[in-house]
Amino acid sequence: MNGVIRRIVLKIGSSSLHHLDGGLDETAISKIVGVIANLYRQGIECILVSSGSVAAGMGQLNLQTRPPGISAKQALSAVGQGLLIGKYTHHFDAQGLTSAQILLSRSDLADPVRYQNVRNTIETLLRLQAIPIINENDSVAVEELCFGDNDRLSALVAGLAHADLLIIMTDVDGLYSSNPKDNLNAKLIKEVKDISKVKAAAGGAGSAIGTGGMVTKLQAALIAIRFGIGMMLLNSSRMEEILQIPVGNRPHGTYFVPKKRRLAGRKGWIAYAGLSEGTVVIDDGAVAALVYEGKSLLPKGIIEVKGSWERKELVCIANTKGQEIARGLVELNSRELRKVIGKHSQEMLELIPGLEGEEVVHRDNMTLVCDTDLTAAMDGK
Repeated sequence: MNGVIRRIVLKIGSSSLHHLDGGLDETAISKIVGVIANLYRQGIECILVSSGSVAAGMGQLNLQTRPPGISAKQALSAVGQGLLIGKYTHHFDAQGLTSAQILLSRSDLADPVRYQNVRNTIETLLRLQAIPIINENDSVAVEELCFGDNDRLSALVAGLAHADLLIIMTDVDGLYSSNPKDNLNAKLIKEVKDISKVKAAAGGAGSAIGTGGMVTKLQAALIAIRFGIGMMLLNSSRMEEILQIPVGNRPHGTYFVPKKRRLAGRKGWIAYAGLSEGTVVIDDGAVAALVYEGKSLLPKGIIEVKGSWERKELVCIANTKGQEIARGLVELNSRELRKVIGKHSQEMLELIPGLEGEEVVHRDNMTLVCDTDLTAAMDGK
C-alpha cells in the first residue's frame, strides 16, 4: 500500500449491517461513521458505498429471510432505504458532518454523459465537505440494469472518483487459500499481485442477507486494480484498523496490488461501465494482434456478429471460445459489419461508404478486458 492516500472508497455490505435480531445494527453504523469522521479530520476524503436497504426493509416488515424475485427486492428496498439513510444522517450529524445520498442504477454509469454527471456530483459534494453515501437504486432497478452487487458498484465508483484506495468490508478476514469453514488449515492471503492465481480460492454465494460472495469481491478487485487503485478486503469487525492507514500501517486483511498503468477515463468507461449492444467474435490471429501487439480490430479477423447496434455503440469482442477479450466503440452498425466479415479493409471501404478509416474498432476506442498483464500497448494510449 504505497503512496499518499487522500481519497478512500469504503464499501460495507448487508451482512455487516444486519442485526442478529433483524433490521439494522446501530452499533455497526455508528462505528463506520466514527471511522469516516476520524479520517475526515486527518484530511482524507471518504465515499461510502453502503448496502443495507433491503436488510432494513426486512427488519421493518419482520422478515427473517429475503423473499425471492426482483419485485420483492424492490419493495424491501423502498421500505428500507429511508431508514438506512436516516440512521447514517443521525450519526454523521452527531459527528458534526453532513452526509448526502446518491442512488445509482446501472444505466446511470452506462451512459457516458450521465457517468460524467455522477463524477461531477461526487466531486462537488466532497468540495462542499459532505460525505457521499452511495447505494444501488434497488427500488426501481430492473434485472438487466442491475450492478448485481455493491462490490462491483464500489469498484466502479472508485474508478470514476479517482480514489487512491478501495476498502471492501465483509464478514471474513479476507481471501484465504481455501474455504476456512471447510479447511482448518486454510491460510489468509495477505497480498495478491495476480488475481488469476487466486481465483480457485474464491467461494460461491454470500450470506442469506447479502448478494455478494468472494467471487464478486475478486471481480471488484480486478476492476479496481486496472483503474490503478489498490483494494483491501477487511473484516468489518476490524474496521477501526482503517485508521492505521494514514500512518503507513496496513490493516489485517487481503490487499490487492494495483496495476502500474491506470486506465484513463474513457478507457475505464469502455471496459467496465458501458453496456455492450452485441458481440463480435474474432479468430485467433486477431486475438493475438489485439492482446500482444496493441492493434486495432480489422474486418479480416472477424468470423461472427451477434446482436444489433448502430455506429459508435459499444460492443464486446470475444474469441471463438466465447471468452471476452476486449470492448470497444464500433465504427460500423451490425448490418454493415455482417456484409464485411472476413474481408480486407479496402473491400470494406468499397462496400460501406462514409467510413472514417479502415478499422472496425480503433485501438484508441478499445480496452482489453481479458485477464492478462499484456495490456500496456493499449491501456497506455
